[in-house]
Amino acid sequence: MTRAKITSIGQLMTEKLETIRLSNTARQASKKMRDKNVSSLIVVDDYNRPTGIITERDFIRKVYVNDARRGSVLIKDLMSFPLVTIDALSSVEVAADLMIQKKVRNLLVIEDDDINKPLGIISSTDCVAYLKENLNIDDANAKILAFVEERKYDKDIDELEWQGELPKDVLKGGEQYENEEPRQGL
Repeated sequence: MTRAKITSIGQLMTEKLETIRLSNTARQASKKMRDKNVSSLIVVDDYNRPTGIITERDFIRKVYVNDARRGSVLIKDLMSFPLVTIDALSSVEVAADLMIQKKVRNLLVIEDDDINKPLGIISSTDCVAYLKENLNIDDANAKILAFVEERKYDKDIDELEWQGELPKDVLKGGEQYENEEPRQGL
C-alpha cells in the first residue's frame, strides 16, 4: 500500500484521541487502554485541558517494575509531563526531530499552536512508517556509506596517532593564524 505524499502531521496523525482525568487510577487507565485498544491516553485536568500523557511504557517503568498496586496509584503520579505538542501543519521531519530532541515517543497534535485545541496524536511508529514508505532508500544508503567511510578515515588517523606515527591532532592546526592577514609575495 503506497500512500500519497503526506505534507503535514495533520494528515498522518491518529485522530483517535482518548483522555483520562488526573484523579483516575492506573487500574482505570489500563482498563481504558485495553477497551479502546490504544497505547496511550492524554491526561486532562478538571477543565478538560491536556496536561500530560500516560503510555504503556509508563506502566512498565512505574507500576509493574515497582510492583505497585494499580488500584492505588493515581494517574497524576504516573503521567509524563510537560506534554510535548506539535502543530498539525508541521512536517513529519519536524515531528521526528522534536521526538528525538525531547526524547519522547508521542506528540499531541494541536491546532494553531494552541494546546487547548487537540486534534490527535502522532507516534514515533507513525513517523517511521511514513519515512520508510517515502524515503529514497538509495540516497539514504549512499549517505550512510559516506559517513562510514569518513569515520573509517578518522579511525585510521586515531590508530596512527596512538602508534606514535602521526602527531596528535594533525588535522588541527593553524588556529593561531586564522585572524592574521594573508602574507603575499614572501
